[in-house]
Amino acid sequence: MKHLNITVKGKVQGVFYRKSTKAVADQLGVRGFVLNEPNGDVYIEAEADDTFLDMFLEWCNEGPQDAEVTTVESHEGELKNYRNFEVVKRRS
Repeated sequence: MKHLNITVKGKVQGVFYRKSTKAVADQLGVRGFVLNEPNGDVYIEAEADDTFLDMFLEWCNEGPQDAEVTTVESHEGELKNYRNFEVVKRRS
């Protein structure tokens, strides 16, 4: 099990990126959350086995149909043992 902090840049807000991310995460068994950043980026924290995280990251580089992803940055972080995957409105 691994934890990734992921920042997705490009045209990723207003294109159902968060909703699509949750659907893909649920399919792959990835846990964590996704939220829109004020600067237009999408921020994701994801936890799963390497294989599923690789597939998830691959999807993040594509995104939903109307998205135009320019950059995906990911860094390994401390495991937080999320129970599910959620769309979050704003950072708490």
